[in-house]
Amino acid sequence: MSTTFRTAVVRTPGGPDSIEIIDVPLVEPGPGQVRVEIAGAAVNPVDLAVAAGVFHGRGLVDQPHHTGLGWDFSGTVAAAGPGVGWAVGTRVAGLIDGFDRDFGTYAEQLIVSADDIAPVPAGLDLVAAAAVPLNSLAAAQLVDLLGDGDGRSLLVTGAAGAVGGYVLSLAQDRGWRVTGLARTQDEEFVRGLGAGFTTRATPGWDAVADGAAMQEQGMPLVRDGGLFVGVQPGAAPAEVRGITVRVVVARPDGARLAQLLEATADGRLPVRVHAVVPLDEVASAHRAVAKGGVRGRYVLTPGTAMD
Repeated sequence: MSTTFRTAVVRTPGGPDSIEIIDVPLVEPGPGQVRVEIAGAAVNPVDLAVAAGVFHGRGLVDQPHHTGLGWDFSGTVAAAGPGVGWAVGTRVAGLIDGFDRDFGTYAEQLIVSADDIAPVPAGLDLVAAAAVPLNSLAAAQLVDLLGDGDGRSLLVTGAAGAVGGYVLSLAQDRGWRVTGLARTQDEEFVRGLGAGFTTRATPGWDAVADGAAMQEQGMPLVRDGGLFVGVQPGAAPAEVRGITVRVVVARPDGARLAQLLEATADGRLPVRVHAVVPLDEVASAHRAVAKGGVRGRYVLTPGTAMD
């Protein structure tokens, strides 16, 4: 077995061209940890922002050598630390959080807390499962910030996006009267999740879940005294007109992720993979995501384009 593994990092962030794939030492999991052999890692907008230095600029990253890329992953348990009940070979998915770290999920191996992973149901493709953790947990935790809807109106911006699609479903479960704001070609997807649909950003909503990261441009859509929940950590819009502003910061939660993966396997929640590409093509995947308009996630798999 190799004593090193490959992982993607940025030393001096500057967009896709600054991403490097380096070899790092393989280590064994400690108490409460598992080592996962990665099957897939989703490319999320937050990864593009890390590679571009957005969070370095906000003072949220201070790594002396390099910063790891990637938040969510799927794979199989390769080793378990002392006192950990996960069996080697178990299919799992999970999320790691925090911007200030020298490792990420764009890798061949990953050491992670045993509490932060969940089993991947047999009915869910393992690589596709990599697209579930960050977006589903962000959506679930965003809906927690919304609270119970009691029939009130909720506009979800970016409703056809990864987070927005989950919010459409989960917010209805909490009693919100949900409408998705998206492009005309996304109407079938939005309505298919039981939500209303609009292409026009009109004001007067009781709450706005800002999946499109409209930020200040989204605030006028909320009625006076309403609620705005954003998705950009460290960049909350100013509270005006009595509007309460909250920002979701996705956190690992293995137990909740298990429920979300089950719902995905059962077809109650959407999972969309746009393309599966080798880790060596990470820069190309970032460029493609940056162009916008992609429905579904790029998922990186270990290996090279020649494999």
